[in-house]
Amino acid sequence: MVKNPKLARRISDASWGELVRQLEYKTKWYGRSRSVSEGDTLVKIDRWFPSSKRCGNCGHILERLPLNVRSWDCPICGTHHDRDINAAQNILAVAHTVTVCGANVRPDGHKSKGQLRKSGNGKKQKPKS
Repeated sequence: MVKNPKLARRISDASWGELVRQLEYKTKWYGRSRSVSEGDTLVKIDRWFPSSKRCGNCGHILERLPLNVRSWDCPICGTHHDRDINAAQNILAVAHTVTVCGANVRPDGHKSKGQLRKSGNGKKQKPKS
C-alpha cells in the first residue's frame, strides 16, 4: 500500500510498529501470550503473505491483484471473493495453523521479493532477483 502515492504518507504515518509493540505488550500484560487454547494469542503474519490473492477455498494464488479490484472469482474453483473478507479469513486460518501446528506461513516454493538481506560485513545488499 505504500507504493500507492495517494496512500503512502498516511500509511507510513500510521506507526504500524508501535501498534504491534502495544499489542505485544497488552497480550503479555493480560497473560494472553500463552493461552493458545483460548484463541487469544497474538500471532504476527509475514508481511509478504498473499492474504488477498489466495483463494480461501482451494488455496490458488493469483499472480496479480491490483488494489482497485475489490472482488474476484477464483480461476480454479470459481469461488467469488470479496477482497477484504477473503484476506481476513486467510489471516485467521494462518494464525490458527501457526498456533496449533507451528506451520510455516509462506506457501511452498514462495520467496519474498524485495527484502534486503544482511551481508557478513553489516551492510545491506540489493534484493536478489
